[in-house]
Amino acid sequence: MKPAEIRAMDNEKLNRQLAELLAEWRNLRFQDAVGQLTATARIRQIRKDIARIRTIQTEREIEQELASLAGSGSASAR
Repeated sequence: MKPAEIRAMDNEKLNRQLAELLAEWRNLRFQDAVGQLTATARIRQIRKDIARIRTIQTEREIEQELASLAGSGSASAR
């Protein structure tokens, strides 16, 4: 999944995608522990996608915080 695709998603869809990836990652880790895992590269791909989603979520939280600070800062200066 590319960062542009992730940024195009809304927060609800991001949370849903994150939950799906975490569930798939858990299943793959279980398969690995049992010795049934065949797609070892998929684990790495899922971990990177999870990191990308969490990074974009953090960026959005920071943007919201900065916007709220900028909005409240200009009101108090008056």
